[in-house]
Amino acid sequence: MADRESVNITEDEAALYDRQIRLWGLDAQKRLRAAAVLLVGVGGIGAEVAKNIVLAGVNSLLLLDHRKVTEVDFCSQFLLTRDDIGKNRAQSSLQRTRQLNPMVSVSYDTADVADKKKEFFKQFDVVCATGCSKQQLLRISKICHEEKIKFFAGDVHGYYGVCFADLQEHVYVEEKVIHTAAPRMPASDEPVVKKKKTEAGTTTVQMRMLFTELADSFNIDWSCGDNNKFLKKTPAAFFIYTVLLNFRDHYGRDPNPSQAPQDKELLLELRNEVLNNIHVDSSIINKVFVDHCFGELSPVCAITGGVLGQEIIKAVSKRDEPHNNFFFYDGVEGSGLVDHISPSHNVTKEACLSNAV
Repeated sequence: MADRESVNITEDEAALYDRQIRLWGLDAQKRLRAAAVLLVGVGGIGAEVAKNIVLAGVNSLLLLDHRKVTEVDFCSQFLLTRDDIGKNRAQSSLQRTRQLNPMVSVSYDTADVADKKKEFFKQFDVVCATGCSKQQLLRISKICHEEKIKFFAGDVHGYYGVCFADLQEHVYVEEKVIHTAAPRMPASDEPVVKKKKTEAGTTTVQMRMLFTELADSFNIDWSCGDNNKFLKKTPAAFFIYTVLLNFRDHYGRDPNPSQAPQDKELLLELRNEVLNNIHVDSSIINKVFVDHCFGELSPVCAITGGVLGQEIIKAVSKRDEPHNNFFFYDGVEGSGLVDHISPSHNVTKEACLSNAV
């Protein structure tokens, strides 16, 4: 994308994106205007991501999905109509996605992402994968990490939502307020009254953050040393997500509401198997999770897709600190949190440059 960041903003674009330019600056909007994005999977969360980044004004968006529209899609996928049942999801979502912002080039591809070779992904600045198998997520994540392509993943299972980001080595800008304290009064018999700090302006600080690829998060032996110490701090939603991805790989689908009793039993069996393999006691996940992980609930898609879309915008525009590396939303508890899950269990973050403005 670096070669395209010099793209000019037309008068029409400046008028359309006026509020955004005032918020994060012209340079950030130019970076957005230069970005080519691949969205894999146009389900409920995919529709939310498409909406958010198209409205923000990226250069181009390719919708990639080989699946057909089903009745279940209407629970959360607002880019479709009833007439689209049985048609390809990416193609059926094209028209309404284009209507969101005619200045963004939106296209579709009905192929299976599993058939896409490494060269295919090199044409994009950002790849966002939703609804993929664990095997495909790990493959795409590895390609993006090696080729320095910003990689995001997201999923919604019932009440549970998750986002993941790998931006490799990411440099971004933060604005910080400069505070100055009034000088102390000369010593006297009177007690010194502490003066409040006052704002003297802002400074632009350039920061650098390092990310790890997705495989690192799934290849942790939680019984070892420091890993075991971090286990208690790791959200249960991460392990629920791990179980659900393994369900998708095992059965080639997500838990189906129409066969809930059978799928609940399968989920509990997988919970024990998956957690045993990574040396985690199965009690870390309450077994009632099986009652809350069916379908894509539209409110959860809106929240999780909103966060995922915003993280893509932050990463491309290089404004403000991104999430490193997971975001989890638990609709049962109504809570969301960010956590860094990798063998190192820490975030490498440092200031590169500071300029007063």
